Amino acid sequence: MTPVWALSLAYWMHMLATVTWIGGLAVFLLFIIPAAQRTLDASAYATLVERFQARFDALGWFSVVVLLGSGMLQMSANPNYEGFLAVNNSWAVAILTKHILFVVMLGVSAWLTWGVLPALRRAVLLQAHGKASPEMPVLLRRGAFLMRLNLILGVVILALTALARAA
Repeated sequence: MTPVWALSLAYWMHMLATVTWIGGLAVFLLFIIPAAQRTLDASAYATLVERFQARFDALGWFSVVVLLGSGMLQMSANPNYEGFLAVNNSWAVAILTKHILFVVMLGVSAWLTWGVLPALRRAVLLQAHGKASPEMPVLLRRGAFLMRLNLILGVVILALTALARAA
């Protein structure tokens, strides 16, 4: 049996990591990006996006580690948990779907971190040295799309969590 203090700590850490990751995406996409697009030139906008993502990535990946560890502890302590891939109740369906979408979020985050962000850095550096970077607009759109996708996935995952809790 998991001690109450450990389960409470896991719940708290899980919620904090969720708020950090999903909340950070929401604030960036809903407030910072629109304001930056209206007020900054293309070069400054690209630099802002690149620097935000560089800083947010570390926090995002740390949140993933916390979510994995705390989530596994919570799941194993839940009375509805009947074993790995035992999908015998509505709780298990919601949790399995949640985990599948979480893996998709990890894939999207990996694409952002190790695909889009390095290319955006190169484009920002080229532009800083006076060289045109025709791929810059494409990279900015791709990055924004992937962040929006992750935000939507995160919101769906939160809904699945609510469904699991209600089961």
